[in-house]
Amino acid sequence: MYPSRFAYEAPRTLDEAIDLLARGAGEAKVLAGGQSLVPLLKLRFASPDLLVDINNLPGLDHLEVAPSGAIRVGALVRHRDLERASALTTAQPVMAAAAPLIADPIVRTRGTLVGSLCHADPQGDWAAAVTAVGGHVVAQGPRGRRSIPISDFVTGPFQNVLAFDEIAVEAVMPAPQGTPVGGFLKLERRVGDFATAGTAVALDLDGDRVVRAGIALTGVGSRTINASDAAATLVGQPLTADTIARAADLAAADAQPNSDHRGSAEYKRHVIHTFVTRILTRITTTSERAA
Repeated sequence: MYPSRFAYEAPRTLDEAIDLLARGAGEAKVLAGGQSLVPLLKLRFASPDLLVDINNLPGLDHLEVAPSGAIRVGALVRHRDLERASALTTAQPVMAAAAPLIADPIVRTRGTLVGSLCHADPQGDWAAAVTAVGGHVVAQGPRGRRSIPISDFVTGPFQNVLAFDEIAVEAVMPAPQGTPVGGFLKLERRVGDFATAGTAVALDLDGDRVVRAGIALTGVGSRTINASDAAATLVGQPLTADTIARAADLAAADAQPNSDHRGSAEYKRHVIHTFVTRILTRITTTSERAA
């Protein structure tokens, strides 16, 4: 199937792009990587009157890791750029773990982290990683810039809070409060598939004690799930068999999966429990070796 007819603009400045969106009055779409949008156009699940291609805009391809560990990812930073960014391994391990598992190499060459967050797919991977670290999205429009916590950014399946005349210009991950550790695991039927179930875990440690924790789930609900109760049970505690088991139990309880051709709801909850246990156990083992 071919897309329906649309106009195409490739602005040279951010203000020009925002003006085009404003004039589109809700019937325009932003094109960055296009790895989610183009298939929707071809299937006519999306039929905008106008595509605003932001790939020529300066200043949106930044990937910055501050000495504090804070990370800024511009709207034109590709998955591939994050996969190859060695600084992520120490600055934010959960992001380093997620980057090579995003879709497949072809998609990673063009797709973007910010675009993935805006797409708000309930089976998307980046939203879980960004939720686990407590990140936020920066949007710019005619009224200026605003910062939106990722927990508030997605309102439902394939829906976000951006106004029709706003562009998400970057995603920001805050500086860790201690030594950052974490991991990302997902179950997929084949390489490049959407997650049947996935888990992102991001902890900040002070010695062997957890001072901040984030656990997020993907593929097991109508949106990315912030397993805040599971994360909270770890804060102020060392990672032990008991605290790990408690966090895994609570995370599995937070999952809201449906039974489908990928597996039963019970099976998907079991996967979440297993992944949380596995990631936290690996963190414990690695920390003990480092000590």
